[in-house]
Amino acid sequence: HNFLLVTTTTTTTMKSFATAAIILISTYSGVDAFTATGKSPLVAAPVATRKEWTTGVEIELPDFDTLFDRVQTASPLAKHVMEGNSGGFESLAGSDSLKWKKLENNERKTVHRIDKLDSYQNIKTPLLRFRSSIKGPLIGERFSHFIMDLEERKKWDDACARNEEVYPIDDLDAVNTILGDEEKYGTCTRVGVGYTQTKQSIISPREQLIIGGMQEFQNGATMLWGTEMEEQHNYLLPEGQRHTRAKSHLFAATLAPTDDGFDVEYLLQMDVGGGVPNFLATPALVDAIKKLFDHTKGYFEGGEGSELDMHLKSLSSRGSDLEVLREIDEIEESFTVEMDFSKEAAHLHDDASLLPLFFTP
Repeated sequence: HNFLLVTTTTTTTMKSFATAAIILISTYSGVDAFTATGKSPLVAAPVATRKEWTTGVEIELPDFDTLFDRVQTASPLAKHVMEGNSGGFESLAGSDSLKWKKLENNERKTVHRIDKLDSYQNIKTPLLRFRSSIKGPLIGERFSHFIMDLEERKKWDDACARNEEVYPIDDLDAVNTILGDEEKYGTCTRVGVGYTQTKQSIISPREQLIIGGMQEFQNGATMLWGTEMEEQHNYLLPEGQRHTRAKSHLFAATLAPTDDGFDVEYLLQMDVGGGVPNFLATPALVDAIKKLFDHTKGYFEGGEGSELDMHLKSLSSRGSDLEVLREIDEIEESFTVEMDFSKEAAHLHDDASLLPLFFTP
């Protein structure tokens, strides 16, 4: 497969990865989303290893046209958002082109609809689609935080042992240049490579290496996306014991604002690896995603004194602090200009021949 190269040249601090390419119980992806045309551009990116910052690591971005075409083909809400429309599920028009099997449909539940395709992209691994409607402010970063921050993940996923962003990419301007069509694809606000590992359970530990990111759209929507890195990218795996590779064919979560909250359409096509049959893996995946949305609902609908409330107040406080700093900077800048002017005036006072140019009667 061909890729878009990203060569690391700078440093940054480790952040919780926003990709949201869930391992939950792990996944598979030999997807050709990494098919690019033309010469691969270079993108400056910071690299974090387990021990120190390094340079010179190449990261290859997927072909975004291919990736997002697959997302919007399977997700009517993603297509709706990418076409520049507003609103959630109630605003969707037209029939679904794919032959989905309905697994659950109950408007009273947090996840009120679950559908399944037995195969997608000519891969015989089920594609699952979940729909949920959440009340509260749409903050895509918080939703991704539930998935990629290890401590937050532990609150709803007992299987996760390790979860980290190993190679964040900071040069978002270059990534957005590669994306090209801002109206269709939105603005990439985060992208990088993440590593996830599950605990030993009735099956042995699984590991994943995912590239993913977050797109924000002018209509207020957010899309999280992710796909598995291929075997040729194993040099990006962190040091340590290797485990059975589980891979994601496709992951995407589209969050669209509604009158009193936001709707989420969540795609996941996973193979847990190790020969575990789909009829055993699918119920476990469904249960894990339900737990994610139960956690999401509790967070966004928590009300006063909740984690969300404290987070928003923290952001507001930081915003106030930044405003104070800006005012201080403006005062200092003004003071510096006045001091410079005073010095100039004092200098001119020594040269009477110049005074008429500045101090006219």
